[in-house]
Amino acid sequence: MDFPLIDLMDEHACYAKLLRLLHPRGLVCPRCGSRKLGVHRRHRDPILDFQCAPCGAVFNAWTKTVLAKSQWRPREMLLFLRGIAQGVPTARLARELRRDRKHLLEWRHRLQSFACHAMGPKRLSQDTQVEADEMYQNAGEKRYSASRSSRSATTARQQKTRPWQLGK
Repeated sequence: MDFPLIDLMDEHACYAKLLRLLHPRGLVCPRCGSRKLGVHRRHRDPILDFQCAPCGAVFNAWTKTVLAKSQWRPREMLLFLRGIAQGVPTARLARELRRDRKHLLEWRHRLQSFACHAMGPKRLSQDTQVEADEMYQNAGEKRYSASRSSRSATTARQQKTRPWQLGK
């Protein structure tokens, strides 16, 4: 049974948490690096569009981050990131977030490749033991379609006739 937590979460608190995750040193202008920012628009509350005072650039908290061009609400994104971190299958996340599974799988691969790239060359080199649940967490998600048998359908249906022995 899936329990959609998305309806129970506070949008503003999720936005604040994502801001701390994406910008641990505070939000700065992606063009000039200035901290002199003003609110430009509030049309997607709580996601604000900021304008830099020195250079005039308009941006939001997702600009030039891994979440750039995302149209997700903060609570959806936070639940999705939590699900990835816990190894929840994409199909279940899609049901809980009421999103398309294929779209979520593309985002999952994007975020995981970003995380692997950010970790550098010694990603899992110190990890000599793997738990069984870590190995099977994404086992149901295939990246490639299953290969088909080279036999034709008529050949596969033809079987050798064998004598039946009843009553022994």
